[in-house]
Amino acid sequence: MSIHSSVIASPTPLLSGRAGLSWGLVGVLAFSFTVPFTTVALGGLSPLFIGAGRAVVAAALAACALALTRQALPTGRQWARLAIVAGGVVAGFPLLTSFALTTSSATHGAVVIALLPAATAVMAVLRAKERPARSFWVFASLGAVAAVVFAALHSGGLGGLHWSDLLLFGAVLAAAIGYAEGGMLSRELGSWQTVSWALVLAAPLMVALTAVSIAEAPPAASPVEWLAFGYLAVVSMFLGFFAWYRGLAIGPMARVSQIQLVQPVLTISWAALLLGEPLTWSTVLGGAAVILCAALAVRTRLGGGRHR
Repeated sequence: MSIHSSVIASPTPLLSGRAGLSWGLVGVLAFSFTVPFTTVALGGLSPLFIGAGRAVVAAALAACALALTRQALPTGRQWARLAIVAGGVVAGFPLLTSFALTTSSATHGAVVIALLPAATAVMAVLRAKERPARSFWVFASLGAVAAVVFAALHSGGLGGLHWSDLLLFGAVLAAAIGYAEGGMLSRELGSWQTVSWALVLAAPLMVALTAVSIAEAPPAASPVEWLAFGYLAVVSMFLGFFAWYRGLAIGPMARVSQIQLVQPVLTISWAALLLGEPLTWSTVLGGAAVILCAALAVRTRLGGGRHR
């Protein structure tokens, strides 16, 4: 009987794993256009307006979705966790990347952000209180070093690191925290509900920042720049998270985070096709080093991690 039971039960985790990876891939595809379209939008819009304004538009959509479906309010503890999600992916990542891309190319930003998969895995390890293999921490550290060296080489040495590089590293940290917490919270609230409540929670602050940005620099964008902003608001800030948090919720979280490894490759490709940015050997080699370290870290995490 035990043999038959194992045969019947075995397809379930396989199907779940494939579903998580599939949803994750859809989310990553949506996010891969974020950096190039942010660069386009910066042609006529201020970084503060882009970072905050897209959250305001997404929050309006989220509020409508929550009201129409009559979703129950989160609990007090869930509101606190939603604040972490909002700080990471609603405010932190959009604002930091928007300001960073005022002086950094989309290609450069994509390679530095390639550290995100390993950073997400680290946050998943810490949040889930697991004990990964020692080699995981080795490869995660090597990935961080590779990202710093790449940024330094593009900036004229360690002493020439630009403030945009620090902003990009901060964006990676913010997103990793928001992804890990949001992935776990999605198992309780649902994927689209999690991002929707986070957007609503952050809305007052984002509205205030948007008002400040309009007062300081009134928007004067072309139709193409407004279209790019529209994508950032509707897809990058809202719909993309439906698929991404759904994938993380199905999990396993660290395994699904591997899908992010294709994001810098896609982003660099879009930057070359849409923006005409050149592909240099330093970019290719730097990106390969960061992606390789991130891949080794996440793969080691999957093979060696144990729950406490």
